[in-house]
Amino acid sequence: MINNDILRRVRYTFDFKDSTMVEIFALAESTVTEEQVAAWLKKEDMEGFEPIEDVELASFLNGLIVMKRGAREDGLPAPETRLNNNIILQKLRIAMNFKAEDMLEMMRLAEFNLSKHELSAFFRKPENRQYRVCKDQILRYFLLGLQLHMRSAKGKATQA
Repeated sequence: MINNDILRRVRYTFDFKDSTMVEIFALAESTVTEEQVAAWLKKEDMEGFEPIEDVELASFLNGLIVMKRGAREDGLPAPETRLNNNIILQKLRIAMNFKAEDMLEMMRLAEFNLSKHELSAFFRKPENRQYRVCKDQILRYFLLGLQLHMRSAKGKATQA
């Protein structure tokens, strides 16, 4: 998955406006404009498309963590200069304050079954022999499950 696709999916999942996206970047002490955000959100074949770099996506995900959970007492971590699916999955897990059961439920919502042991392997250190690389398909299923969860929860809230 490319970073732009992840950014688009997260934006849709939480129904963020461009101005909200700028605010999330600001929470991670990253300055971006609405024009930059709009260019990152465009499809690859559209005019004006700009790829979002790993460090910029990491800043956005750090800002999402601050938005959802609050700032850490010891300050913001520096955004990673190189991202992989394992780091992205971990940052989304932290932002949503999900336990393993919550993560597995998101996978089930996307009609994908994963064991607790398989899931925990994604969050281990790369040098651990139990570590597993999170493939694009796994991240897609998680993002789809999160989207189904968040969008259905929003629909229930507006019906009440």
